[in-house]
Amino acid sequence: MANDLQMSPQLEQIDGEVQDNFRALANGFQKLGKVKDPNRQSKQLEDLTGKMRECKRLIKDFDREVKDEESRNPPEVNKQLNDRKQSLIKELNSYVGLRKTFMSTLGNKRVELFDMGAGGSDPVAEDNVLMASEMSNQELIDAGKKRMDETDQAIERSKQVVEQTIEVGAQTAGTLKDQTEQMGRIVNELDTIHFSIKKASQLVKEIGRQVATDKCIMMFLFLVVCGVIAIIIVKVVNPNNKNIRDIPGLAPPAPASRRLLSLSTMGPLY
Repeated sequence: MANDLQMSPQLEQIDGEVQDNFRALANGFQKLGKVKDPNRQSKQLEDLTGKMRECKRLIKDFDREVKDEESRNPPEVNKQLNDRKQSLIKELNSYVGLRKTFMSTLGNKRVELFDMGAGGSDPVAEDNVLMASEMSNQELIDAGKKRMDETDQAIERSKQVVEQTIEVGAQTAGTLKDQTEQMGRIVNELDTIHFSIKKASQLVKEIGRQVATDKCIMMFLFLVVCGVIAIIIVKVVNPNNKNIRDIPGLAPPAPASRRLLSLSTMGPLY
């Protein structure tokens, strides 16, 4: 596959060095299976671990070169180069598996933290790669305690965030409740105002009808009084007019001769 790829000289050199290390690893593991002495097996495993470390470094260099040349290469070439990188990682992981098998056979109980992270965005990141075989038991214990402390701190921070979130939620709920109650009071006041306006409107209409009725009655009485006064005036001015009836309860005016006679019979007043 590597022969079909369009690689730059740097990539070809890195790929060639990785292949040389892979061949050395394959030969080394074949010879390791024939070694019976546990001490020699441990020594050869350390040498093979060093070669795997070198392969990891070369694959990182290969990945950096691919990313640097990504803008200059067509998409098909970039895809082929990424596939090549993944194949190198997969092959290296197979040797890591062989190493774990031999470590188990030798009865090594130390924790294996070697992780190539295949399939991730940065499968050869150093933060996730650690060889426990190079660490003493005390270092492993210290590293474990440190990781546990960091985990506890992260949990405490998460608890604080959750408590703060709950507190903010409670405050928000209280504020919303107060606002809802205030809106309810405002709605009740608006209903009261609307009812008062309605009652006032009805009262104004009722007063208007009463005023109009009173005005009509007063106008009618005024007309009646004016009519009576007019009739009295006409009777006084022209008592012989028979076309105007006498007002009931009002005596007709006396003739002028009778008025004079009554005045003569009374005599002088002094």
